[in-house]
Amino acid sequence: MGATAESAAEQSNAGKFGLRPGQVVQEFGYDDDVDEDLRSSVQDLTGNEIVEEDVDDVVDAVIYWWRDGDGDLVDALVDALTNLADGGVIWLLTPKPGREGHVESSEIDDAAPTAGLHSTSTISACQDWTGTRLASPRSGRR
Repeated sequence: MGATAESAAEQSNAGKFGLRPGQVVQEFGYDDDVDEDLRSSVQDLTGNEIVEEDVDDVVDAVIYWWRDGDGDLVDALVDALTNLADGGVIWLLTPKPGREGHVESSEIDDAAPTAGLHSTSTISACQDWTGTRLASPRSGRR
């Protein structure tokens, strides 16, 4: 049971994203401040390597590491939608309050609708990052 419990613990952060084995996740905004344990847990859970932002294949989900000062959030979200499958979601990961690069939730709330998305939930993704789940209105109930 030790290995099973350890495996479940490793995948717990990735499990918060609602990811399943076999899914393909694209990543934007990678830099030296990202949480490598979270990235590893996503890969362990899905069984796939995270694909880079310049890949042109259809993906099931996007993880976007976003910091204050990274540019125009609307443009970034529109770019992240390019390869996203119908019903796919974008997880916008931003530094938690008090950390360098923190993004106010009001900025996300303003940018998402302009990009054709809406915020459905916010989680503590890992120690230093908050995750905001963004989805297309057409992928949810109306």
